[in-house]
Amino acid sequence: MMRKVSLVLAGAIVGAGLTSLATQTHLLSSTSAVAASAEVYRSLNLFGDIFEKIRTDYVEKPDEQKLIEAAINGMVSSLDPHSAYLDAKSFRDMDTDMRGQFGGLGIEVTMEDGVLKVAKPIRDTPASKAGILANDIIREIDGDQVKGLSLTQAVEKMRGIINTQVKLKIERPGKPDPLEFTLTRSTIVVPAVEERVEGDVGYIRIGTFSEQTYEGLRKAIDKVNAEIGVDKIKGYVIDLRNNRGGRLDQSVLVSDAFLERGKVVSTRGRNAEETQVFNAKSGDLTKGKPVVVLINGSSASAAEIVAGALQDHKRATVMGTRSFGKGSVQTVIPLGSNGGLRLTTARYYTPSGNSIQAKGITPDIEVVQEIPPELKDKLTDSKGEASLKGHLKSGDGKDEQSGSASYVPNDPAKDTQLLAALNQLRGVKKDVAAPAPTPEPAKPN
Repeated sequence: MMRKVSLVLAGAIVGAGLTSLATQTHLLSSTSAVAASAEVYRSLNLFGDIFEKIRTDYVEKPDEQKLIEAAINGMVSSLDPHSAYLDAKSFRDMDTDMRGQFGGLGIEVTMEDGVLKVAKPIRDTPASKAGILANDIIREIDGDQVKGLSLTQAVEKMRGIINTQVKLKIERPGKPDPLEFTLTRSTIVVPAVEERVEGDVGYIRIGTFSEQTYEGLRKAIDKVNAEIGVDKIKGYVIDLRNNRGGRLDQSVLVSDAFLERGKVVSTRGRNAEETQVFNAKSGDLTKGKPVVVLINGSSASAAEIVAGALQDHKRATVMGTRSFGKGSVQTVIPLGSNGGLRLTTARYYTPSGNSIQAKGITPDIEVVQEIPPELKDKLTDSKGEASLKGHLKSGDGKDEQSGSASYVPNDPAKDTQLLAALNQLRGVKKDVAAPAPTPEPAKPN
């Protein structure tokens, strides 16, 4: 009996010891938190001291608001490449981009090693009507050199009030002398979705995920079905190449358009409200017809959500080259008249639980786009998310992957990846592999 009591007493003592240890750990943790807070406030005091010194002693009177914005930008940019402070103008511009409508010329442009290049003119816009072509290099805007400008600054110079003019000096491959264009700005509506018929296949290009995307996709499917005939259509090519993403809700709706059920994407963040699961609802707009999704090194974010969802559910064959690898979610927090904060708040995961961050989507069938000999030395691969300084890690401990080529020819007859997709839907077996590289993301203006 005494033995049993001693065991009980021994258990009580051990239990008390663990409770005491837990309490002590909690106290140490609280003390540590207080110390950390004190250190943070000391650093903030240091910031205040430095700000005051610059404000009163700098050789010229500084713009105090710019000093504060620079400090904010420095703080936010230390997090990851996609978090940013947006001043009032940048905040308005971002909202405009999400709506897909603005005053401009109708050119999608990209910046490669400081060179501003036309990715493509948008159909039925001042740029396309004037004869501006893909791969044209813009050297001057209204007489000012483009060299030294960022992509955003160059786009801002070309956008503007409707019916005002802008002059461009352009260098065109194969032309010895520069070309000059005077264009009149008009309302540019960036088509989120474009469609056409490729014989017995519906081709649908999704260029961006704006407010208009799902509705544009629904109309595009109806249009190609009516033109080909539902009973005759072999399937659909969904082209997500060079699609840099956009709205999360639209990517979920687009994925849902091809699925009857199941998970589309999940997000996981530090806070409970950032952890969500998005599921498909019943109703496949294509009635189960075969689908091929095309991706490349500049397919990112929302485009990767769609490709990953349809791939994991085996609803589509994904073809092309590895996607960009932007698997993070940004929440835009309005700051009243001061603009807003775009903050990375979560990573997203495909239905099977794979993180896309810094890895991208690997196609089921790799097809590398052939590049014309005259462009091979001028085009470079998209290096992908993993190449961006300070990028967010994948979160699952798996190896990061680089990007891939993102060149897409204007002529469908020379589009190796599109031809491979059409052959896949028609059951034609061909060797589609071939080497190639290419440019970075396009931005419309």
